[in-house]
Amino acid sequence: MQEPINKLARILRTSPEVLLNLDAKMTALSGQEGVLEDIIKENDIIVGRTLSELGLTREAKAEEVYEALVDRLIHLDSHLFEILDRPNLADMSKVCGKLCETAFRVFTPPKGLFIKKEKFLELLEKDPPQNLLNHFQYKDVKELVEKEEFASIASALRFTQTTEWMHNFFDKAYTELTIKDFEEREVTLHVLDENWLKVAEKFLEKKYHNVSHLKEYGIIFIIPLKIDTPGETLRLFTLIIHYLHEVPFYSGLFYKFANDKDFSTKLKSLLRGDVSENKLPDGDKTVWRVVQRYLAKDDPNDFRLSEQHINPEAEHWFKVEEDLGRLSRIVGKEEGKLNLGYWAGLDFIGDFFKNKNGEEQLVSFDLIDLIMSLVKKGQIKYLYHQQEALWNKLFSEHLGRERMNSLITENIINGFVEL
Repeated sequence: MQEPINKLARILRTSPEVLLNLDAKMTALSGQEGVLEDIIKENDIIVGRTLSELGLTREAKAEEVYEALVDRLIHLDSHLFEILDRPNLADMSKVCGKLCETAFRVFTPPKGLFIKKEKFLELLEKDPPQNLLNHFQYKDVKELVEKEEFASIASALRFTQTTEWMHNFFDKAYTELTIKDFEEREVTLHVLDENWLKVAEKFLEKKYHNVSHLKEYGIIFIIPLKIDTPGETLRLFTLIIHYLHEVPFYSGLFYKFANDKDFSTKLKSLLRGDVSENKLPDGDKTVWRVVQRYLAKDDPNDFRLSEQHINPEAEHWFKVEEDLGRLSRIVGKEEGKLNLGYWAGLDFIGDFFKNKNGEEQLVSFDLIDLIMSLVKKGQIKYLYHQQEALWNKLFSEHLGRERMNSLITENIINGFVEL
């Protein structure tokens, strides 16, 4: 059994001792024995089945496995592009069309608690976004508001204003917010006008993709880049669905802390995506860290990644993969070509294969890792979505996914789940 444990530890980039100690403690809590063994077996079975479907064996090179998985995605991407009526984002700022209609059909988010539009504009009056005003040659915030849409203004702050301005605005303006400054309204999916493209270039370099969101305003915005690379339709669509889940998740937390005296402090912590930098406490109790963002994007060697942790981001993506199965049922029967449900259940799957140089290389079977790698033309082999999904799998196999999500919600501010 030691060799499979070693492999699992390598995938998670932790030590076998950490996993064995964790498993003993979780077994004492859940009464379930053999969870690690079952996860390893499940991973091996699914890897073997997937390889067989791809016409490959365990002897395949890492490059062959990756290319076969990506080829399947390219095929699906081209069909999704057609099903969504060949979306041209440059023409969709007024009417989003089939793209947005299908996204909301697959998952319709509930109304959420978001900052009032008039409050946002009041905050801008106090600290005018000069770069944004200069870009459009507007004399003041009043003229900006009269001529531009609320969703465009809120979104554009991200890529027109300096980092220093954004930090100052966030620290000053959000400190004074109370629950009275929020209202219940629908989540907005907004395609920016093509005029925003030039000013958005720096933002796109940093974010790596053209879809982002503003949790506190209930806005998901799309920068209208041309869809001209294999995988971009899938990336665009899955990111939209991901944010349709993430925005209500945080809105639920705004509701949860609405009457707390330190509401604004908690609000800012959630929007920053704070993750405690303290080490896991020693002792007999079982403690899991709550990691509410992908730390590996900033530092793949962050020490917190090698400790047991659970991640709500990975849960949003888990739901996306379920939603894609629903999309297949909605349109797949009509088209006979869109089997996106194939990827549900592969989120935590990964294995080592020897590459052409004879070195062992981890290949992620996770849909999102593969989409991101595909659009980057393989320059970066993304792995962290799979690894985070696997940590969540370890927890949920013992105590259930519903319990895990409840504990994340309860402990997201203090940063640790103590069992």
